[in-house]
Amino acid sequence: MKKISKNYLLRAAFTMLELVFVIVVIGVLAAAIIPNTRTNPVQEAAIQLVSHIRYTQHLAMMDDKYNAADLNWYKGRWQIIFYDGNNSNYVPAYTVFSDAFGTSTYSGNPNVGEIAIDPQNPNVLMSGGYSGSVSLDVIHSSFQGTKKMNLGMTYGITSYQLSGGCSGARVSFDYMGRPINGDHNTMTGPYLAGTQRLITSNCLITITDGTESAIITIRPETGYASVAY
Repeated sequence: MKKISKNYLLRAAFTMLELVFVIVVIGVLAAAIIPNTRTNPVQEAAIQLVSHIRYTQHLAMMDDKYNAADLNWYKGRWQIIFYDGNNSNYVPAYTVFSDAFGTSTYSGNPNVGEIAIDPQNPNVLMSGGYSGSVSLDVIHSSFQGTKKMNLGMTYGITSYQLSGGCSGARVSFDYMGRPINGDHNTMTGPYLAGTQRLITSNCLITITDGTESAIITIRPETGYASVAY
């Protein structure tokens, strides 16, 4: 039998100690780094919301609602509206829609036939829940929207607020992509320069989970949307 020297055993033992030391160091670093790389639900919600604001703007620019035969044509423009009532399980949700497809009746609220189709899934409506139909009730078996757009159920968002250049619960866009404040349904008569309600200062949309917040900014004129934490 071949004799193993003491020096060889010492070298082997030393190598094993090095390995154990490296494993310990990796464990310590992982414990310190991993918590900082976990996703932040508020940030995820804000990034998604910015994406859908930009998509709403895109729809408005591609789908000009001008109709010379309808003095109220502008009320049908593409918009994003927030809601936190019973059909969203009483937490913040939002919907992308164009009021009154092909009609002259404008309610100011989305129904199933007016909501944008999810470009990633043609079987899903771009709504996280809205009143008026079981198809828009996020907890009903007939729900046709997506829980991703229900900021409360998916990301833990507890409240939202529109401020700055916008107010209420909605923002719409014209055919040039310019953001417009308020509910068009409250406007009457023909579309005039003095009644178009173009946003003239930064529109701020704040979402929070009660601990952390994110602010989405929509710039006037360009409609460019970005997020800050």
